[in-house]
Amino acid sequence: QVQLVESGGGLVQAGGSLRLSCAASGRTFNYYGMGWFRQAPGKEREFVASITWSGGSTTYADSVKGRFIISRDNAKNTMDLQMNNLNSEDTAVYYCAASTWSRRMSSSEGYDYWGQGTQVTVSS
Repeated sequence: QVQLVESGGGLVQAGGSLRLSCAASGRTFNYYGMGWFRQAPGKEREFVASITWSGGSTTYADSVKGRFIISRDNAKNTMDLQMNNLNSEDTAVYYCAASTWSRRMSSSEGYDYWGQGTQVTVSS
């Protein structure tokens, strides 16, 4: 198993930036593909970005492409999400997740482990 803890959320003005981090503990981190999801009030959880175990391949939702950057440091057991040019539609609870088999990584069904989430609020 792997345990995931997100940090870095907060309140930011539209156009600003935030950097989220996900710290992993437990089983070897670099076994897992990793992803970020988010859930806004009254909406379903949606895919934001994913990264393969090596960090060699990344995928982004269209809504964040060009604004968000996902990265990982396997030596430190961490994954980050740099979020730039934020807008009110980015307001949500952000979750990091780990995928044992790195399949269907754009779907929540592809992930086995989840963090508790961190709130991101963008004020206009």
